[in-house]
Parts: sequence; C-alpha cells; structure tokens
Amino acid sequence: MTRIQVTVDGVSYSDDVEPRTLLVQYLRESLGKTGTVVGCDTSNCGACTVHLDGVSVKSCNVLAVQADGHEVTTIEGLATDGELHPVQQAFHECHALQCGYCTPGMIMQAVDLLNDNPDPSEQEIREGLEGNLCRCTGYHNIVKAVQQAAKAGVTS
Repeated sequence: MTRIQVTVDGVSYSDDVEPRTLLVQYLRESLGKTGTVVGCDTSNCGACTVHLDGVSVKSCNVLAVQADGHEVTTIEGLATDGELHPVQQAFHECHALQCGYCTPGMIMQAVDLLNDNPDPSEQEIREGLEGNLCRCTGYHNIVKAVQQAAKAGVTS
C-alpha cells in the first residue's frame, strides 16, 4: 500500500492505495465520486475524464499514486452553491445528451477546451472533443452546447 494525499473537489484526502489502483477506481470506490464513469477501461471513450491540476485527463489512464499531491476536479466538483456550471447548464438547455453515459466526461473535456480556447470554431470544438465518444447523439447538440457556453464567456 502507498499513502497518497490528494485534493478532490476542494476536499483533502489522505488514503492508502494499492500502487496499481487507477484514479477512476479510487474516485468511485474510495471517495464515492460515481459521476466519473468507467466506459471502456482502455482510454478510448473519455467517459472517465476529470481535471488533474486543471487539465483534463482520462482517469482510467492515470494511477491514483500519480495524483498524489495534486488537485482533482470531478463532474461533482463543477457545480457551486447548488448552481450548475455554465457548461453543465448549456448541456441541459441544448439537450446535449441522450443516455447520459458520456456526459460527465464530455462536460469535463468541454470545460478544459473552453479554458484553452474561449471562442472555438465548430471545427475546433469537434477536434477538442474527439477523444470523448458519444454513441447516441451524433454530436450536433454537444457542439451546440459548447458554442452556447463559449458565448456565455465560460472560464473554469
């Protein structure tokens, strides 16, 4: 076992973990952050996307020990004071989900995209989300939601 200290959604945790524990497993099984979902276990789908020190990562591709001393933000950490994050709100308003399985990772990737490029073109949005797969929507409303959030001036 290895002792890690990590801040998740603004709360500090200190836990013993097996060195082979994936960050997604730690978040879900140890901390109960079940909004971070396991989609493929191969880093292809992006459903498990979280922010590590403000940058999106696929948490099925990161070991929990690699997060030691760092800050993780999950989909549960985006909303503040009971208010949805503007990207979450835009996804809701634009009907940018169907089954919802990809939605947490898609939103986390979209937030990172908008932090890097606050006014992306449709093509830049599509390219920025290409590591996150949706099997339901065809992406049209997802792109529309990111465009709406960009127009609202989303940061962090």
